Amino acid sequence: MIKLKSHVSGAWHEGLGETTTLLNPATEELLAETSTDGIDFKGALEFARDVGGPALRSMTFAERGACLRSIYDVLYAHREELLDLSVSNGGNTRNDAKFDVDGANYTLLAYASYGKKLGDRKLLVDGDSERLIRNPRYAGKHILTPLRGAAVHINAYNFPAWGFMEKAAVALLAGMPVITKPATSTALLAYRMMQLLVDADVLPDGALSFIAGSTGDLLHHLGPQDVLAFTGSGDTAKRLRSLDAHVQSSMRINVEADSLNAAVLGPDVAPGSEAWQQMIRDIATDVRQKAGQKCTAIRRVLVPPERREACIESLEDQLDQFIVGNPADASVRVGPLVNGAQLEDVREGLKALETESTRIMGDAEPTGLRGTENGRGYFVTPFLFDCEDADAAHIVHTREVFGPAVTVMAYRSVEEAAAICARGDGALVSSVYSNDRRFGREMLLALAPFHGRLTLGGDKVASFAPGPGAVLPAMVHGGPGRAGGGEELGGLRGLSFYLQRTAVQGYQPLLEKFFPGAD
Repeated sequence: MIKLKSHVSGAWHEGLGETTTLLNPATEELLAETSTDGIDFKGALEFARDVGGPALRSMTFAERGACLRSIYDVLYAHREELLDLSVSNGGNTRNDAKFDVDGANYTLLAYASYGKKLGDRKLLVDGDSERLIRNPRYAGKHILTPLRGAAVHINAYNFPAWGFMEKAAVALLAGMPVITKPATSTALLAYRMMQLLVDADVLPDGALSFIAGSTGDLLHHLGPQDVLAFTGSGDTAKRLRSLDAHVQSSMRINVEADSLNAAVLGPDVAPGSEAWQQMIRDIATDVRQKAGQKCTAIRRVLVPPERREACIESLEDQLDQFIVGNPADASVRVGPLVNGAQLEDVREGLKALETESTRIMGDAEPTGLRGTENGRGYFVTPFLFDCEDADAAHIVHTREVFGPAVTVMAYRSVEEAAAICARGDGALVSSVYSNDRRFGREMLLALAPFHGRLTLGGDKVASFAPGPGAVLPAMVHGGPGRAGGGEELGGLRGLSFYLQRTAVQGYQPLLEKFFPGAD
């Protein structure tokens, strides 16, 4: 069994004392163990700030982008090994493993490209000079420079590769050193990625640190120039927002948390049409992929009353085709939940949903699954619910069951659909499927205040549009309210979390010389 180590202060450190174990969630086989007891986290933070920070800030955007390209080259060369680890420790099918590992690589390439485009600069200028008084020679500009602390990243268990790199790529390009901590239960993949990067020596000392397990007292040493980016539950986010560094010193925190995403079918879309098939395909993919353990997965489906039965029938036919079991078997399409605690949480959530919806399909205690031993592994089959009264329902709008489950309900107007979606109190992404331009525009505008991202499906894009669950580096990832209130990615927008915007006023010709051009 592998003993995971943390890489901090420029070296590998093995924790002491009691360990936490990592399992194969399909077989419950022990894969690794880890501990961070005895690690000097205060020293690790100081090393990142004092060694990694200056090294990154001395580099241009183009040079930092080249480092990201080197990271991509190293990880891509070991792609098959990383995919195998994703299957064994993450419980992913091979296609789901690709979604994670290839998503990380694609994000690295995107931000490497941004670095190349920004070129031989070390700071950004935000906008043109602004005339401030009657005399035009006195003006102001806004500049963006890297914060002088460290970026601490705490990632979720469902995307140990993509979650690692979608945060790290942006911070490193901005010029901030990173201390990354994957969720312990699926940390084996991220650990191997870090091993490969350390061995390849593709980054300056202190630019990237890795914690394999608990953060110990690390968060209590954070200061106003540090930043904290977290992906996970809303309850954990509340505790993080109570940190002294945030409350007293206004340290930046970015949160991506719970989300009850929706799919809305337009009245113009008939069963069997391209837009219809696109919606059914997107919903089924989100139920199947990673056993529904995605923050962007569709949880609620809103359709006109006359389409409800047809939608339920189509989804039942689609979901019934998915083979559930050990993802090491190539025929399996739905793997296990990540661990026993997650299994119990999902089972409780499914019972709660059934108190106000009718279960069309789903088994919370399945047996005889493909490639498994009865009683081993953390499995439920895909669940489909029919909620007859969306207005009277409560749980379906407030509890995110983080597993392979989706609920269908009816709406009768744009206003009602928007109101139903808004009862989720903020979401990462929802989707509208319609060929009616007026309906599509009205629905998108009605949903926009409650979402970080929206997708519009229809006949013209049905054959090539990625589903709403695909987070693309050029678009913002995050959402208001219960979704965390944060933003990540979004192309160059993502850099702003790690940069300080400063207004500079003075003699206009001199400012132009110091800070030429607008970005």
